[in-house]
Amino acid sequence: MTMLNKDMTLCISLSARPSNNGTRFHNFLYEELGLNWIYKAFAPTDLGQAIAGVRGLGIRGCAVSMPYKEDVIALVDRMDASAAAIDSVNTVVNDDGVLTAYNTDYSAIAQLIERNALDPKSSVLLRGSGGMAKATAAAFRDAGFSAVTIAARNEERGRALADLYDFAWIPDADGVAADVIVNITPIGMAGGAEAQSLSFDQEQIAAASVVFDVVALPAETPLVQAARAAGKTVITGAEVATLQALEQFVLYTGIRPTSEQVRAAEEFMRAQ
Repeated sequence: MTMLNKDMTLCISLSARPSNNGTRFHNFLYEELGLNWIYKAFAPTDLGQAIAGVRGLGIRGCAVSMPYKEDVIALVDRMDASAAAIDSVNTVVNDDGVLTAYNTDYSAIAQLIERNALDPKSSVLLRGSGGMAKATAAAFRDAGFSAVTIAARNEERGRALADLYDFAWIPDADGVAADVIVNITPIGMAGGAEAQSLSFDQEQIAAASVVFDVVALPAETPLVQAARAAGKTVITGAEVATLQALEQFVLYTGIRPTSEQVRAAEEFMRAQ
């Protein structure tokens, strides 16, 4: 293992509930490729100070997770088209003190929609209205889905997101059936108050053909476990985490690992 030294390049992540997913994925690839880099997760108490640290300390890259994907916009210098199109950021790249924001969540979700051959004619129920919800809604819209409903208790945010893509809005997902159900809330996330809760009930799972949970930790959330038990097509947040982390790695380093290296990094990430 590479020893810490003064010439190391540092990348970090900022999240209210940090996981080891990115830490294991990126550090595995740094070691695999012989890069003098290191990656560390943080839970900032002040987002502005954290981003100032990225700039002032010359930190090369910064992953941004819930709930900072929108708040970070005011703190960067440039918005790449991938982030500007949906007003949501999950990646910041530091080029000599100039911070550029990107969004690799969108491309990850778009790839998973295509890989799983989801039918654009399907009805879709998206639960959530934050930055990740924007990336998810945009990916479904661009894949040709139109029968999409946004379920969000925050009416202002929920309506704004629905109106942005000409989707429907409802205040609560309870009792609503759809062909594809997608959780984009912290429900089921390890370490949270609702870690053991289902974001959709058993009846909704039974009625769906595809169940998609963007929560990455744990990989097998209560929703994912219930959907597997019901024999549904399942898309997990761990899959999203791998795909978006790969694109972050490329943005930070300028290197695209081989598919074999990515697979090994994913296996290492999931083996925690």
